[in-house]
Amino acid sequence: MDREKIERAVRDILEAIGEDPDREGLKETPKRVANMYEEIFSGLEEDPTKHLKMFHEGQSDEIVIVRDIPMYSTCEHHFLSFVGKAHIAYIPNDNGLVIGLSKLARIVNVYAKRPQVQERLTTQIADFLYEELEAKAVAIVIQAEHLCMTMRGAKAAGAMTQTSALRGLARSDARTRAEVMSLLSGGK
Repeated sequence: MDREKIERAVRDILEAIGEDPDREGLKETPKRVANMYEEIFSGLEEDPTKHLKMFHEGQSDEIVIVRDIPMYSTCEHHFLSFVGKAHIAYIPNDNGLVIGLSKLARIVNVYAKRPQVQERLTTQIADFLYEELEAKAVAIVIQAEHLCMTMRGAKAAGAMTQTSALRGLARSDARTRAEVMSLLSGGK
């Protein structure tokens, strides 16, 4: 990441909006923004496969679910945050390998820490888990509030966007899909 270039760009933006980048409250802003971008876009340089810690648990065809994984990302259209929760379900394949539960949250974060749209984020996580776990089924639901809708434009504070991606039996088998989606929605 080119921190100096980010700092110059932020300084240019401050000048472009009519601010004095040398005034007391803004002197360190270009550096702070560069630090923030390095953190919130760290997923651009991180390989999600490093989080594939697998455990052999014997044969299992039961659904594994992790709900309410905190998630934040940056909308690539306006560079404003979208914040919400990811819910993941999968059915292990017959080899009995399961992934460490905390690793699911880490994988969500890798993909979320990139300039994104929620639709692509949901699909990327689903595709990655389906392929890497060789799972029988994968389902992802993400619910998020987009600050580009809250702060500007429609000014629809509190509006939630929900996306889902289904792979394997979660997509092809109606009974599995219904059970998984019911569990992911909290049984509602």
